[in-house]
Amino acid sequence: MSQAAAAVTPIGGGAAMVDLYFQGRPTIIGVNVLELGDGIALVDPGPEARLGALRAGLAEMGRSLDDVRAVLLTHIHLDHATAAGAIAREAPGATVYVHALGARHMADPARLLASAGRIYGDAMATLWGDFLPVPWSALRVVDEGDVVALGGRRLEVAYVPGHAKHHVAYYEAATGTAWVGDVGGIRIGNGPALPVTPPPDIDVELWKMSMERVMAWAPERIVATHFGAYGNVQEHFAELREGLDAWAGWVRGSLAGGGAGGGGTRGDVERARDFAAWVVEGLGGAVSETLLDQYATASGFPDSWWGLARYWRKRAGV
Repeated sequence: MSQAAAAVTPIGGGAAMVDLYFQGRPTIIGVNVLELGDGIALVDPGPEARLGALRAGLAEMGRSLDDVRAVLLTHIHLDHATAAGAIAREAPGATVYVHALGARHMADPARLLASAGRIYGDAMATLWGDFLPVPWSALRVVDEGDVVALGGRRLEVAYVPGHAKHHVAYYEAATGTAWVGDVGGIRIGNGPALPVTPPPDIDVELWKMSMERVMAWAPERIVATHFGAYGNVQEHFAELREGLDAWAGWVRGSLAGGGAGGGGTRGDVERARDFAAWVVEGLGGAVSETLLDQYATASGFPDSWWGLARYWRKRAGV
């Protein structure tokens, strides 16, 4: 799939989702496009490495980056936010909305990039592209209870940590739509709702509270970056909560040396590998091989072991 490949799916209420075809696969990362009175807003613009795909999707909609008036970040993980700086340069009047704990990294991503570089190494540029800084003058900090008014649209903000300490969600009562980033986990096609739990900020209890916070809006649908809009919100979050509990239990067992995922004297790399194999085995009976590959690409199952292991080691000393 070429760099410029894209597909656009309307989700209703003057909004659509551009599929970035991340790593050549469909429905891994989506960018939400909201029509405004005088332009467009983007929710989670994705990795800069796929900016050509975003351009292609916008062109399909009769739009371009010049039309961007706002970028709404749910959080600053690389698959969600690295294109924001490049977009701010092309659309210098655009405002980038982000939680306070993420704002400093958007203005100066050096520390974040150094940390990510230790994980991704030579693949950094291919996966994520250039993480250009966003000028402080273009940043607007948002938090629980704030309202973002954009071109006739009114988006409420909720602080929803658990997946990331700098995570927020946006809700538009007029359309009943909540853009939830990763607090809604991953749901691809007709597959199940799964958590994604990379280090360093995973907190199982805070994530459950965050799910409740989103449901308190009583949205008609949620939109997850990975991937798309889903209408049965209660069922989605019930399934996600069940999956989060199961994953957390397996990882705790692997650290304690007993129960689910009992680890004995195995090292962490082996535990992470075995966890990924356990997740794949569970999914294998429920989804196609193609869909399984999409889930694995979107989530990175071994990474999820490390995030939950850090959570348990901080919380329980295991």
